[in-house]
Amino acid sequence: MNVAAPTSGRVMSRGRLLLAALPLLLATLAHAQTSPTSTLAEQRASAVTQVVLGILSYARWPVEPEQLRLCLVGPTEYADDLVKGTTQATGRPVLVRRLLAADPRIGNECEAVYLGELNADERTQLFSAISGHPVLSISEADDPCTVGSVFCLRVSDRQVAFDVNLDSVARSGVRIHPSVLQLSRRRAAQP
Repeated sequence: MNVAAPTSGRVMSRGRLLLAALPLLLATLAHAQTSPTSTLAEQRASAVTQVVLGILSYARWPVEPEQLRLCLVGPTEYADDLVKGTTQATGRPVLVRRLLAADPRIGNECEAVYLGELNADERTQLFSAISGHPVLSISEADDPCTVGSVFCLRVSDRQVAFDVNLDSVARSGVRIHPSVLQLSRRRAAQP
């Protein structure tokens, strides 16, 4: 005897599945939507922008800002599209500006920081400045994601992936949706 499962249960399961797969879909779509005539650097920059916006959309601050302030710190390779300014899928504008690692405003005037190439002293100074503030950090450079950064991007010709430092997530004061954390674990497990 076949008994149909309640429709609401199937809808809930599908909804959770779609929510869990959304960051992966964003990254895949970002890569697929780049023009065949664009350069590899432009494609990477576009894909990085989509992944960063996806990560930011799954983050929650203790007090949600009307306008998200993303600060770029250090020389960056893939932040060209971010610098142009953008809007999240929710309609919230993202104000992007460059600051020096030693800038005292970082802790109070940035909800998120995107780290480029920084030396050890600059990294230490930056993470000291954001300590105790709800700031999400995303590292672009070849960062093993062991010290400081919450998210560490891994940019290749085929995709933009990321690692998550759970210790840094706990210290950041920013809540990250569990599906994003699980997505990082699944990607790390792939050969």
